Amino acid sequence: MKKNVVAPSVGESITEVSILKWAKKNGQAVKTGELLLEIESDKATVEIVAEHNGVLSIMKEAGERIPVGEVVGIIDDAATPSASADAGEKTINTTLPKMPASPPPPPLPGMAASGSNANMSPAVRKAVTEQGLDVSKISGTGKDGRVTKGDVINHTHATSSYGGQTASPGFAPARPATPSAPAYVERPGDRRVPMSMLRTRIAERLVQAQHTAAILSTFNEVDMGPVMALRNQHKDAFKAKHGVPLSFMSFFTRASVEALKLIPEVNASIDGRDIIYHDYHDIGIAVGTERGLVVPVVRGAGAMGFVEIERRIGELAVKARDGKLSIADLSGGTFTISNGGTYGSLLSTPILNYPQSGILGMHKIQERPVAINGKVEIRNMMYLALSYDHRLIDGKGAVTFLVTLKDFLEHPEKLNFSY
Repeated sequence: MKKNVVAPSVGESITEVSILKWAKKNGQAVKTGELLLEIESDKATVEIVAEHNGVLSIMKEAGERIPVGEVVGIIDDAATPSASADAGEKTINTTLPKMPASPPPPPLPGMAASGSNANMSPAVRKAVTEQGLDVSKISGTGKDGRVTKGDVINHTHATSSYGGQTASPGFAPARPATPSAPAYVERPGDRRVPMSMLRTRIAERLVQAQHTAAILSTFNEVDMGPVMALRNQHKDAFKAKHGVPLSFMSFFTRASVEALKLIPEVNASIDGRDIIYHDYHDIGIAVGTERGLVVPVVRGAGAMGFVEIERRIGELAVKARDGKLSIADLSGGTFTISNGGTYGSLLSTPILNYPQSGILGMHKIQERPVAINGKVEIRNMMYLALSYDHRLIDGKGAVTFLVTLKDFLEHPEKLNFSY
């Protein structure tokens, strides 16, 4: 009996996913519970395991974008493994029943049925049809020159900027271009690679934040000496007792929560003409991964102590590194902390994690001469940056937030440190 392997629904608003990689080869025997493949949405990576024993027939290749619910493979318990499975070839053993060939879809305007794009995905065909596009004029970047949804979007952007056509609803060029500006011409040495769904989503959200919020940044600096001394004093005992390291992030999370309690508009968001005040503190921690920036959320951070915060941040960091973050791990959040100092950044202006109204940028700790009671001393200083939505937060509130944060960090005993 043949059983379909389908692309699962991974979120209410997600209608399309991408196959990140197959863990099994075409024609290979699989067992119930074994990992088959990983799919990527615009928010997270999800593993799909075999629900039946049998031989796998791969219907969709890695890198393809497919609608949720579409069949990506078939497991047949009546077939026998292919001898070519180890080589990863597409042809499977002749004992595996052949799938009936579906009739080719009717050609779209400007495209012959036998053309390389006759097998476009349903999502691409729908976009091309709805917008009345001539597919022969769209350069395909997919496998074997196939047109992808990203190609349709880029073509729509280009024609709306250069050809005088109207862009489709929901898509707008990131920056208006002059009508006479030529399209980009590739040169020898250029390498065109389609964006991953995660990178595409990151780009969309950053542009959305820039286009929607009135982003402004304000700065301060903090003497990290007291926190460093407290951490050095307790880090060994802290890790020995709880099995997790004591990092600066827990101090910043605790200090941010206390500052948010005093300046609640920084923990709020705008919804139309309403302000949504959040009487809880779900803190997003920006984490850089090989696949891009993700922001898992420490839920209920306002009610956590140092041990709980460090343990939760550690768990999320491992999941981010391994690409195991779930939609729930990344959803929500009322305020975000980004630590550019990990990479040596001395100063930056972080972009809001929309619809949040505030994001704190941490930076490199650096010895600098500062004036203390009329004398020059060398202190371990860090620049702090708060980017905020000026529609909701006035300059006074933003500056007060940073001053409050600075006070808690320079007097960490106020954070009731214990373990």
